[in-house]
Amino acid sequence: MQSLYPFKLNPVFKEKIWGGQKIKQVLNMNFGLLPNCGEAWLVSGVEGSPTLISNGYLAGNELNELVEVFMGDMVGEKVYERFGDAFPILVKVIDSNDWLSIQVHPDDELAQKRGIGYGKTEMWYVMQADENAELICGFNRQMDQETYVGFLRDKKLKEIMNFEKVVEGDVFFIPSGRIHALGPGTLIAEIQQTSDTTYRIYDWDRIDHAGMMRELHTEEALDAIDFSMQKNYKTPYHIHENKTEKLVASEFFTTNIVELTQSLQKDYEELDSFVLLMCIEGSFELKWEDLSLTANAGETILLPNSIEKVSLIPKTSAKLLEVFIA
Repeated sequence: MQSLYPFKLNPVFKEKIWGGQKIKQVLNMNFGLLPNCGEAWLVSGVEGSPTLISNGYLAGNELNELVEVFMGDMVGEKVYERFGDAFPILVKVIDSNDWLSIQVHPDDELAQKRGIGYGKTEMWYVMQADENAELICGFNRQMDQETYVGFLRDKKLKEIMNFEKVVEGDVFFIPSGRIHALGPGTLIAEIQQTSDTTYRIYDWDRIDHAGMMRELHTEEALDAIDFSMQKNYKTPYHIHENKTEKLVASEFFTTNIVELTQSLQKDYEELDSFVLLMCIEGSFELKWEDLSLTANAGETILLPNSIEKVSLIPKTSAKLLEVFIA
Protein backbone atom coordinates (compact mmCIF):
# COMPACT_ATOMS: atom_id res chain seq x y z
CA MET A 1 0.00 0.00 0.00
CA GLN A 2 1.35 3.42 -0.94
CA SER A 3 1.95 5.85 1.88
CA LEU A 4 -0.26 8.75 2.87
CA TYR A 5 0.66 12.35 2.16
CA PRO A 6 -0.73 15.87 2.83
CA PHE A 7 -4.12 16.35 1.17
CA LYS A 8 -5.94 19.21 -0.42
CA LEU A 9 -9.67 18.87 -1.00
CA ASN A 10 -12.31 20.20 -3.38
CA PRO A 11 -14.84 22.36 -1.51
CA VAL A 12 -18.58 21.70 -1.60
CA PHE A 13 -20.52 24.95 -2.10
CA LYS A 14 -23.96 25.53 -0.58
CA GLU A 15 -26.66 27.92 -1.78
CA LYS A 16 -28.34 29.68 1.17
CA ILE A 17 -31.17 32.21 1.35
CA TRP A 18 -28.90 34.44 3.51
CA GLY A 19 -25.70 33.90 1.45
CA GLY A 20 -23.79 36.35 -0.74
CA GLN A 21 -20.71 36.75 -2.92
CA LYS A 22 -17.81 37.11 -0.46
CA ILE A 23 -16.56 33.54 -0.88
CA LYS A 24 -15.87 34.54 -4.48
CA GLN A 25 -14.99 38.22 -3.98
CA VAL A 26 -12.80 37.96 -0.87
CA LEU A 27 -11.38 34.43 -1.19
CA ASN A 28 -11.39 34.04 -5.01
CA MET A 29 -13.18 30.69 -4.76
CA ASN A 30 -15.24 29.74 -7.78
CA PHE A 31 -18.69 28.55 -6.71
CA GLY A 32 -20.10 28.60 -10.22
CA LEU A 33 -23.58 29.98 -10.87
CA LEU A 34 -24.94 29.95 -7.32
CA PRO A 35 -26.68 33.32 -6.79
CA ASN A 36 -26.20 33.34 -2.99
CA CYS A 37 -23.38 31.07 -1.86
CA GLY A 38 -23.63 30.89 1.92
CA GLU A 39 -21.15 28.14 2.71
CA ALA A 40 -18.05 26.44 1.36
CA TRP A 41 -17.52 23.08 3.05
CA LEU A 42 -13.74 22.71 2.96
CA VAL A 43 -13.35 19.46 4.87
CA SER A 44 -16.42 17.24 5.13
CA GLY A 45 -17.32 13.65 5.81
CA VAL A 46 -21.02 14.49 6.09
CA GLU A 47 -23.15 11.96 4.24
CA GLY A 48 -24.36 13.47 0.97
CA SER A 49 -21.81 16.32 1.02
CA PRO A 50 -18.35 14.72 1.12
CA THR A 51 -15.23 16.60 0.07
CA LEU A 52 -13.01 14.81 -2.44
CA ILE A 53 -9.21 14.66 -2.39
CA SER A 54 -7.82 16.88 -5.15
CA ASN A 55 -4.11 15.96 -5.23
CA GLY A 56 -1.89 12.90 -5.53
CA TYR A 57 -2.67 9.27 -6.27
CA LEU A 58 -5.75 9.30 -4.02
CA ALA A 59 -7.39 12.21 -5.87
CA GLY A 60 -11.13 11.69 -6.33
CA ASN A 61 -11.59 9.66 -3.15
CA GLU A 62 -14.03 10.77 -0.48
CA LEU A 63 -12.65 11.63 2.94
CA ASN A 64 -14.53 8.84 4.73
CA GLU A 65 -13.26 6.29 2.21
CA LEU A 66 -9.70 7.10 3.24
CA VAL A 67 -10.60 6.79 6.92
CA GLU A 68 -12.13 3.38 6.23
CA VAL A 69 -9.02 2.14 4.39
CA PHE A 70 -6.21 3.75 6.39
CA MET A 71 -7.90 3.95 9.83
CA GLY A 72 -5.46 5.11 12.54
CA ASP A 73 -2.79 6.08 10.01
CA MET A 74 -5.29 8.57 8.64
CA VAL A 75 -6.97 9.99 11.75
CA GLY A 76 -5.10 8.58 14.77
CA GLU A 77 -5.74 5.36 16.69
CA LYS A 78 -7.80 6.92 19.49
CA VAL A 79 -9.78 9.05 17.05
CA TYR A 80 -10.57 5.97 14.94
CA GLU A 81 -11.65 4.00 18.02
CA ARG A 82 -13.98 6.86 18.98
CA PHE A 83 -15.50 7.80 15.60
CA GLY A 84 -14.95 4.82 13.31
CA ASP A 85 -15.06 5.51 9.58
CA ALA A 86 -16.68 8.96 9.90
CA PHE A 87 -14.27 11.90 9.68
CA PRO A 88 -15.09 13.78 12.91
CA ILE A 89 -14.53 17.44 11.98
CA LEU A 90 -16.40 19.65 9.52
CA VAL A 91 -14.66 22.86 8.36
CA LYS A 92 -16.61 25.61 6.61
CA VAL A 93 -16.35 29.16 5.38
CA ILE A 94 -19.64 31.00 5.92
CA ASP A 95 -20.67 34.19 4.10
CA SER A 96 -23.47 35.76 6.10
CA ASN A 97 -25.02 38.41 3.85
CA ASP A 98 -28.18 38.52 5.97
CA TRP A 99 -29.13 37.26 9.41
CA LEU A 100 -28.99 33.51 9.80
CA SER A 101 -31.78 32.04 11.86
CA ILE A 102 -31.47 32.20 15.64
CA GLN A 103 -30.65 28.57 16.33
CA VAL A 104 -29.21 25.98 18.67
CA HIS A 105 -27.55 22.58 18.30
CA PRO A 106 -28.05 19.51 20.51
CA ASP A 107 -25.25 17.85 22.45
CA ASP A 108 -24.12 14.27 21.77
CA GLU A 109 -26.40 12.78 24.42
CA LEU A 110 -29.55 14.41 23.09
CA ALA A 111 -28.61 13.79 19.44
CA GLN A 112 -28.02 10.09 20.07
CA LYS A 113 -31.23 9.84 22.10
CA ARG A 114 -33.07 11.26 19.08
CA GLY A 115 -31.21 9.00 16.64
CA ILE A 116 -29.53 11.81 14.71
CA GLY A 117 -25.85 10.96 15.16
CA TYR A 118 -23.61 13.44 16.93
CA GLY A 119 -24.34 16.81 18.47
CA LYS A 120 -22.64 19.98 17.36
CA THR A 121 -20.10 22.04 19.24
CA GLU A 122 -18.46 24.65 17.04
CA MET A 123 -16.28 27.74 16.94
CA TRP A 124 -16.11 30.84 14.74
CA TYR A 125 -13.11 32.84 13.59
CA VAL A 126 -14.05 36.13 11.89
CA MET A 127 -12.06 36.30 8.64
CA GLN A 128 -13.63 39.57 7.50
CA ALA A 129 -16.35 41.85 8.84
CA ASP A 130 -18.06 44.91 7.44
CA GLU A 131 -18.30 48.01 9.59
CA ASN A 132 -20.80 47.55 12.44
CA ALA A 133 -21.26 43.84 11.67
CA GLU A 134 -22.65 41.87 14.58
CA LEU A 135 -23.77 38.45 15.64
CA ILE A 136 -25.74 36.80 18.42
CA CYS A 137 -24.07 34.52 20.94
CA GLY A 138 -25.90 33.41 24.07
CA PHE A 139 -28.35 35.21 26.35
CA ASN A 140 -27.88 38.71 27.77
CA ARG A 141 -29.33 37.68 31.14
CA GLN A 142 -29.78 34.54 33.20
CA MET A 143 -32.66 32.67 31.67
CA ASP A 144 -34.95 29.73 32.38
CA GLN A 145 -37.20 27.76 30.08
CA GLU A 146 -40.48 29.32 31.20
CA THR A 147 -39.22 32.91 30.81
CA TYR A 148 -37.63 32.09 27.45
CA VAL A 149 -40.88 30.59 26.13
CA GLY A 150 -42.71 33.76 27.18
CA PHE A 151 -40.34 36.01 25.22
CA LEU A 152 -40.54 33.68 22.22
CA ARG A 153 -44.35 33.58 22.33
CA ASP A 154 -44.55 37.38 22.54
CA LYS A 155 -42.16 37.75 19.57
CA LYS A 156 -39.60 39.53 21.79
CA LEU A 157 -36.77 37.01 21.51
CA LYS A 158 -34.27 39.68 20.40
CA GLU A 159 -34.64 41.42 23.77
CA ILE A 160 -32.92 38.54 25.59
CA MET A 161 -30.21 37.84 22.98
CA ASN A 162 -26.58 38.88 23.50
CA PHE A 163 -25.57 40.95 20.43
CA GLU A 164 -21.81 41.33 19.77
CA LYS A 165 -20.12 43.78 17.41
CA VAL A 166 -17.40 41.92 15.55
CA VAL A 167 -14.16 42.70 13.74
CA GLU A 168 -11.65 40.58 11.88
CA GLY A 169 -9.87 38.17 14.22
CA ASP A 170 -12.69 37.77 16.75
CA VAL A 171 -13.20 34.23 18.03
CA PHE A 172 -16.33 32.68 19.55
CA PHE A 173 -16.58 29.19 21.02
CA ILE A 174 -20.13 27.85 20.77
CA PRO A 175 -20.69 24.67 22.75
CA SER A 176 -23.80 22.66 22.00
CA GLY A 177 -26.77 24.27 23.69
CA ARG A 178 -25.66 27.87 23.21
CA ILE A 179 -28.16 29.90 21.21
CA HIS A 180 -26.55 31.87 18.35
CA ALA A 181 -26.90 33.56 14.94
CA LEU A 182 -24.53 35.16 12.46
CA GLY A 183 -25.40 38.65 11.28
CA PRO A 184 -24.95 40.43 7.93
CA GLY A 185 -21.49 41.38 6.71
CA THR A 186 -19.46 38.59 8.30
CA LEU A 187 -17.16 36.05 6.64
CA ILE A 188 -16.50 33.25 9.10
CA ALA A 189 -14.24 30.22 9.40
CA GLU A 190 -16.21 27.58 11.28
CA ILE A 191 -14.74 24.49 12.93
CA GLN A 192 -17.34 22.03 14.20
CA GLN A 193 -18.22 18.47 15.02
CA THR A 194 -19.37 16.47 12.02
CA SER A 195 -23.09 17.07 12.28
CA ASP A 196 -25.65 18.90 10.20
CA THR A 197 -28.34 19.11 12.89
CA THR A 198 -29.69 22.61 13.54
CA TYR A 199 -32.78 23.57 15.52
CA ARG A 200 -34.10 26.79 14.01
CA ILE A 201 -35.81 28.91 16.67
CA TYR A 202 -36.56 32.19 14.86
CA ASP A 203 -35.99 33.08 11.21
CA TRP A 204 -36.77 36.82 11.23
CA ASP A 205 -40.18 36.16 9.59
CA ARG A 206 -38.29 35.62 6.34
CA ILE A 207 -40.04 34.48 3.16
CA ASP A 208 -38.16 32.32 0.64
CA HIS A 209 -38.36 32.48 -3.16
CA ALA A 210 -41.40 30.21 -3.13
CA GLY A 211 -43.24 32.54 -0.75
CA MET A 212 -42.79 30.16 2.17
CA MET A 213 -41.33 30.53 5.64
CA ARG A 214 -38.63 28.05 6.60
CA GLU A 215 -39.48 25.36 9.12
CA LEU A 216 -38.93 26.17 12.79
CA HIS A 217 -37.98 23.63 15.46
CA THR A 218 -39.36 25.39 18.53
CA GLU A 219 -40.22 22.30 20.55
CA GLU A 220 -37.14 20.28 19.57
CA ALA A 221 -34.92 23.18 20.65
CA LEU A 222 -36.32 23.43 24.19
CA ASP A 223 -34.43 20.41 25.54
CA ALA A 224 -31.26 21.46 23.72
CA ILE A 225 -30.88 25.04 25.01
CA ASP A 226 -28.42 25.96 27.75
CA PHE A 227 -30.24 28.82 29.54
CA SER A 228 -27.24 30.06 31.52
CA MET A 229 -25.61 33.43 30.81
CA GLN A 230 -21.84 33.83 30.39
CA LYS A 231 -19.92 36.89 31.50
CA ASN A 232 -17.89 36.92 28.28
CA TYR A 233 -18.77 35.10 25.08
CA LYS A 234 -15.80 36.26 23.01
CA THR A 235 -12.62 34.17 23.32
CA PRO A 236 -9.58 36.22 24.42
CA TYR A 237 -6.19 35.39 22.90
CA HIS A 238 -2.86 36.94 21.97
CA ILE A 239 -0.86 36.28 18.82
CA HIS A 240 2.93 36.03 18.86
CA GLU A 241 4.59 35.74 15.46
CA ASN A 242 5.76 32.25 14.52
CA LYS A 243 4.40 30.78 17.75
CA THR A 244 1.48 28.39 18.16
CA GLU A 245 -1.22 30.03 20.32
CA LYS A 246 -4.22 28.13 21.67
CA LEU A 247 -7.73 29.40 20.85
CA VAL A 248 -10.02 26.53 21.85
CA ALA A 249 -9.40 23.29 23.74
CA SER A 250 -12.42 21.00 23.99
CA GLU A 251 -13.08 17.28 23.92
CA PHE A 252 -14.32 17.66 20.34
CA PHE A 253 -11.43 19.63 18.83
CA THR A 254 -8.44 21.77 19.68
CA THR A 255 -7.83 24.88 17.57
CA ASN A 256 -4.63 26.90 17.62
CA ILE A 257 -3.69 30.00 15.63
CA VAL A 258 -0.31 30.61 14.03
CA GLU A 259 0.90 33.85 12.42
CA LEU A 260 3.75 33.12 10.02
CA THR A 261 6.39 35.64 9.05
CA GLN A 262 9.17 33.09 8.66
CA SER A 263 9.58 29.34 8.22
CA LEU A 264 8.25 27.27 11.11
CA GLN A 265 9.02 23.59 11.77
CA LYS A 266 6.17 21.50 13.20
CA ASP A 267 6.62 18.10 14.84
CA TYR A 268 3.43 16.11 15.46
CA GLU A 269 5.11 12.90 16.63
CA GLU A 270 3.39 12.99 20.04
CA LEU A 271 -0.05 13.72 18.59
CA ASP A 272 -2.41 10.81 17.92
CA SER A 273 -4.61 12.71 15.47
CA PHE A 274 -4.85 14.11 11.97
CA VAL A 275 -4.08 17.86 11.70
CA LEU A 276 -6.00 20.42 9.65
CA LEU A 277 -4.12 23.57 8.60
CA MET A 278 -6.63 26.17 7.44
CA CYS A 279 -5.25 29.34 5.87
CA ILE A 280 -7.29 32.30 7.13
CA GLU A 281 -5.09 35.11 5.80
CA GLY A 282 -2.38 35.40 3.14
CA SER A 283 -0.86 32.15 1.86
CA PHE A 284 1.66 29.59 3.05
CA GLU A 285 3.60 26.66 1.66
CA LEU A 286 3.77 23.28 3.38
CA LYS A 287 6.86 21.16 2.76
CA TRP A 288 7.03 17.49 3.62
CA GLU A 289 9.84 15.27 2.35
CA ASP A 290 10.00 16.12 -1.36
CA LEU A 291 6.41 17.38 -1.56
CA SER A 292 5.23 20.98 -1.50
CA LEU A 293 1.66 22.32 -1.24
CA THR A 294 0.43 25.92 -1.15
CA ALA A 295 -2.71 27.05 0.65
CA ASN A 296 -4.32 30.45 0.12
CA ALA A 297 -6.88 32.13 2.38
CA GLY A 298 -9.92 29.87 2.53
CA GLU A 299 -8.02 26.66 1.74
CA THR A 300 -7.16 23.80 4.08
CA ILE A 301 -4.43 21.15 4.05
CA LEU A 302 -5.13 17.87 5.83
CA LEU A 303 -2.18 16.05 7.40
CA PRO A 304 -2.81 12.35 8.10
CA ASN A 305 -1.75 11.08 11.50
CA SER A 306 1.15 9.17 9.91
CA ILE A 307 2.88 12.44 8.96
CA GLU A 308 4.97 13.78 11.82
CA LYS A 309 7.27 16.56 10.60
CA VAL A 310 6.46 19.40 8.21
CA SER A 311 7.69 22.91 7.46
CA LEU A 312 5.34 25.87 7.14
CA ILE A 313 6.68 28.70 5.00
CA PRO A 314 4.80 31.99 4.47
CA LYS A 315 4.42 33.04 0.84
CA THR A 316 3.16 36.35 2.17
CA SER A 317 2.57 37.02 5.85
CA ALA A 318 0.03 34.35 6.72
CA LYS A 319 -2.31 33.24 9.48
CA LEU A 320 -3.60 29.73 9.86
CA LEU A 321 -5.77 27.68 12.17
CA GLU A 322 -4.30 24.37 13.34
CA VAL A 323 -7.03 21.88 14.25
CA PHE A 324 -6.79 18.39 15.74
CA ILE A 325 -8.42 16.12 18.33
CA ALA A 326 -6.36 15.80 21.51
